[in-house]
Amino acid sequence: MEEAAQAAGSPVDLMRDLGVGKFTKVPDEITHWIEEQRSWRETCAFADQSYHMTDHYVEGPDAVDFYSEYGVNNFETSEPGKAKQLVVANPNGYFIGDAILFHLDDDEFLSVGGAAAHNWLQYHIETGDYDVSGEIQPRPVATGEDPNNFRFQVQGPEAIKIMEEVTDEPLPEIGFFNFEPASIGGHDVNLLRHGMAGEPGFEFWGPYEYGDEVKDIVLDAGEEYGIRHLGAESYQTPNKILGWIPLVVPAIFEEELQDYREWLDVGQGLLSIGGSFESDDITDYYFTPTELGYGHIINFDQDFVGKEPLEKEVGDPDREKVTLVWNDEDVIDVFASLFSEGETYKFMEFPHPRSSACQYNKVLKDGNHVGVSTEQGYIYNQRELLSLAVVDTEYSDPGTEVSLIWGEPEDNTNPKVERHAQTEIRATVAPSPYSEDNR
Repeated sequence: MEEAAQAAGSPVDLMRDLGVGKFTKVPDEITHWIEEQRSWRETCAFADQSYHMTDHYVEGPDAVDFYSEYGVNNFETSEPGKAKQLVVANPNGYFIGDAILFHLDDDEFLSVGGAAAHNWLQYHIETGDYDVSGEIQPRPVATGEDPNNFRFQVQGPEAIKIMEEVTDEPLPEIGFFNFEPASIGGHDVNLLRHGMAGEPGFEFWGPYEYGDEVKDIVLDAGEEYGIRHLGAESYQTPNKILGWIPLVVPAIFEEELQDYREWLDVGQGLLSIGGSFESDDITDYYFTPTELGYGHIINFDQDFVGKEPLEKEVGDPDREKVTLVWNDEDVIDVFASLFSEGETYKFMEFPHPRSSACQYNKVLKDGNHVGVSTEQGYIYNQRELLSLAVVDTEYSDPGTEVSLIWGEPEDNTNPKVERHAQTEIRATVAPSPYSEDNR
C-alpha cells in the first residue's frame, strides 16, 4: 500500500475514481428490488451473505487481551455464544474498520465484515508479541474461491415462524446478539439473533458444502409466508434506516503507520473514493468511532489504541451521524434533466445509487460546508431517498434543513460515470437510526 500511494502521488490520488468492484455472486435482483424491500417489512427477507465479507479466525490464550488492546469495546463480559460489533481505531482515535465478532469457544473467535479491521488486527498478530494465531479469508467474490461457511439471514414479521418450521429441534430462545447451535435438515448451524432492517430475524451459518441444501429448506418453508430472496441491490439498502455506515476510508495513512502500509497488500486494502466532496488531505475523509455512532460501546476502563483522543472527544464531539431525507422534487429533477435540452445531472441507479465504494458528497448549510453524506439509497417502504451523513453538531438536530451536492467533480475520471453537471439537492436532517427498531 505504501508503494502504491507513493507512486500515485498521494492516498487521495490512489483511491479517487476507481469505481465499484463486484460486490457479491448474488444477482442484483432475484425478483424485483421493490418486492424484495417490501419483504422485510411485510413478510420475510432472505439474504445470502456468503460472498462479500472477509472472515478473520483468531485463536489462542491471549485472544481476549489482544482484542482489548486493539478494539474500543468492552471484552470483560465476552464469553462463548456472544457476539458484538468490533470497532478498531488508529492511535489518533480515527476509525479504521468494524466487524461482527463471534466468541466461538474459550480462546477461539471469528469476526466477519470488511477487510480494513481484519488487516489491522492481523498485522498486529504477526508483528506483536501475543500468544495468538490469526488467519484471514478474503472476500470470496474477489478470489473466486468458495467461502469456508455459508452465511444466511432471515428478517421480517414472519422470520421467527419460518425458523420454527425449519429447525430440527424447537427453536431456542436466544437473546439479541447471542448465538447457539441448532440443526436444519440434519446439518449443524449456528443461529445468531440479529436483524439488519430493524425487524426481528436470525443470521445462521455452517460449512459451505451444504449451504445450498439449507437455503432450499428455508426458502421452501418460507414460500407460504411470502419470503423473498434479496438481490445484491436491495440487500445493500436497509442499513440506511438502521444507521450503519458500511464503508468509509480507513484511517491508515498517517506517517506513523508507514510500517503497517508497507506490510499491507494493496489488493486487500484498497477502496475507492467518489462523490462531490474533494480534498487533497486524506485525513479529511476520516471519521472517528464517535462520529459514526459507536460512542456508547467505547470502554474507557481499559487501555486500547486510540483511547486518549477518543476520551477527549466523546463528551463533546464536533460532528454527529444523522439521516438525511432527500427532497422529493429535487430528486425528480435529476431524472427530469434526462428529458430536457442541455446538461443532465448524474444518473441515479435505483435503489442504491453509487459509483464508488466510499461515497462522500458535500453537505451545505447556507452555502457553507458542514459535513459529508455517505451511503444513499431509496427505500420503498418509506417512499424516500435517504442517506447517512456526518455533520457538524450544531446542524444535527432533526428538522434542520441542509442541502447536498449530487454529482462528481468536473475532472472525474471514473469510467463508470457519464458526463454530467452537479446539482444541489435539499435535505432534512432526521435521527439515525431512522425507523423504529423492532428487533
